[in-house]
Amino acid sequence: MAEGEQKKGLEGIVIADTRLSKVFGDVGKLIYSGYEIRDLANNASFEEVVFLLWYGALPTQTQLTRFRETLISEMTLPAPVLTAMKSYPSNAHPMAVLRTAVSGLGLYDAAAEDNSQDANFRKAMHLTAKIPTIIAAWARIRNGKEPVAPREDLGLAANFLYMLRGHDPEQVEVDAVNVYLVLLADHGMNASTFTSRVVTSTDGDMYSAVTAAIGSLKGPKHGGANEAAMRMFREVSKAGSVEEWFKREVKEHGRRIMGIGHRVYKAPDPRAEILKEHAHALCAQKEKCGLLDVADQLAELASQDAYFIERKLFPNVDYYSAIVLDAIGIETDMMTPLFAMSRIAGWTAHIIEQWADNRLIRPRGNYVGPTDVKWVPLEERVD
Repeated sequence: MAEGEQKKGLEGIVIADTRLSKVFGDVGKLIYSGYEIRDLANNASFEEVVFLLWYGALPTQTQLTRFRETLISEMTLPAPVLTAMKSYPSNAHPMAVLRTAVSGLGLYDAAAEDNSQDANFRKAMHLTAKIPTIIAAWARIRNGKEPVAPREDLGLAANFLYMLRGHDPEQVEVDAVNVYLVLLADHGMNASTFTSRVVTSTDGDMYSAVTAAIGSLKGPKHGGANEAAMRMFREVSKAGSVEEWFKREVKEHGRRIMGIGHRVYKAPDPRAEILKEHAHALCAQKEKCGLLDVADQLAELASQDAYFIERKLFPNVDYYSAIVLDAIGIETDMMTPLFAMSRIAGWTAHIIEQWADNRLIRPRGNYVGPTDVKWVPLEERVD
């Protein structure tokens, strides 16, 4: 019994007005608050993009300096959160650790339940600053090393790499991380962003909404696709021939190429194109780039195949982001946490936007089960 038209996966359903970002999937274009993504990737710091998403305009130099200083001053973790992280199993997935630690942050914020606009902007700053510290700290803790405290003289991208390694990063690596953070800061009403707005619509607090969003991002059909793509590249490289792997695994066995295809884009993903350029530039200077050729060859085979052409399947942001992050030494299972490190800007902006005109998000489902079933007493039920 169907009650109404079903839109599987809510495809095509509009749930809110937003000023934050728009994906023009038919032409491969992405804007943040009016600015094209390539302009931002070529020119903006991540801090400028965060400011843009939160306040609707790019900062002046004075505003940016003050904003960056406040952000960096918030990067230190509460001691109990760091202590708790040291008790986590060393084999825990970094996204599970991030999800748990972010939830833990809410326990040490006396104003966690305050959902006023001022409180939410403060919590947005708090979370955006502390997530890089959590990720870097866990990368060290699980390897038996002590976490490294952030430095006041470094921006967010440079601070992350410094906390990860304990020494000054190379500028080419800082630039690569910054571009990555800019490119993934927001992307329309994606699954994790929608999750954050659903939680917010219940009048839930920001920590709850962001924790839920991290859980949504963890899946391989969303943020976890970069990890899956990297593992796939390694598998292909061991197979000897990219062409033979493509023929056997994709054409004969129908295997999906992780990082190719997107629900919205029916034209090349502009973020993937930008990351491909950075991957080639980075790999010209870094030794750890053996899989770039594999990624290029696999993408080329897909671009010439009728199945991919007819369905307009192109590399998405996860495809080349895996190569870029691997080239700067990010462990494969740490790649999705870096996605969260960027997307926290968009999540918090959407949470604040949802609060400005909040209504409970409560879709319906089509019931297809039986009706009018008669009760049978327990003693009369048969095995």
